[in-house]
Amino acid sequence: MKVTILGCGGSAGVPMLGGEDGRGIWGQCDPNEPRNIRSRASIFIRMDDGEGILVDTGPDIRAQLLANGISAFRSIFFTHAHADHIAGLDEVRGINRTIGQPITAYATPSVLEEVQTRFNYVFQPWTTVPHFFRAVVEAQPVPLHGDVVMSGYKISLFEQNHGRIPSGGLRCGDFAYSTDTVELPEASFDVLAGVDTWIVDCFQKEPHSAHAWLEKVLEWKERVQPRRLILTHLGPDMDWAWMRDTLPAGVEAAYDGLSFTLPDPEKA
Repeated sequence: MKVTILGCGGSAGVPMLGGEDGRGIWGQCDPNEPRNIRSRASIFIRMDDGEGILVDTGPDIRAQLLANGISAFRSIFFTHAHADHIAGLDEVRGINRTIGQPITAYATPSVLEEVQTRFNYVFQPWTTVPHFFRAVVEAQPVPLHGDVVMSGYKISLFEQNHGRIPSGGLRCGDFAYSTDTVELPEASFDVLAGVDTWIVDCFQKEPHSAHAWLEKVLEWKERVQPRRLILTHLGPDMDWAWMRDTLPAGVEAAYDGLSFTLPDPEKA
């Protein structure tokens, strides 16, 4: 399977809107380093047989899919219902047109309820009209923690603490994804045992109430011992070159468009 980081920024991206000249607030990030330009956090998993799973549909999803040449998939997994992870849902109508069918949206019942409240029209039944004038997805409730099947593959979901709300982590074979989390229950560490590559939330250097920070993530690395740890959901405090020069062996910063391959997970 091929995993592509579509976006690795926080809820406001980098640069954030504003600045003296109106061209953005970069914080500690060097504006001359292209890998500091970060759209909102999302990933895409492409299996060797062509099946695909999109994780989250943030407000930048159209540009992200175009930039990475992604035009077909049957599954979306929503980690949680914050706007930076769902606000671009309507953009998948172009995918509907390509595949000629609805897309299955997987999330916990509470997340699906909130997404449906904001995008009620997207969840209306598909009819045999020759054009998809709107996005069409079909809700598939899944547990916060447990094994499910997406696009024919076994996926292990695990609970995360995102401050005031829970969020969902995902393990797919030797790969795991943990955006928007500040704490992990013991049962979630059990799911992560033996993982090869783990993409994990690391918003800033200092402690945060809803997102993991650098010291916290390095503690998790020592416990989980992944071969490769990739930091995502990076805020304006996290300059790419600084991370390249500072992070310990086996830990690296994500950037939009970073991709890698691993063996496919088990088929259901």
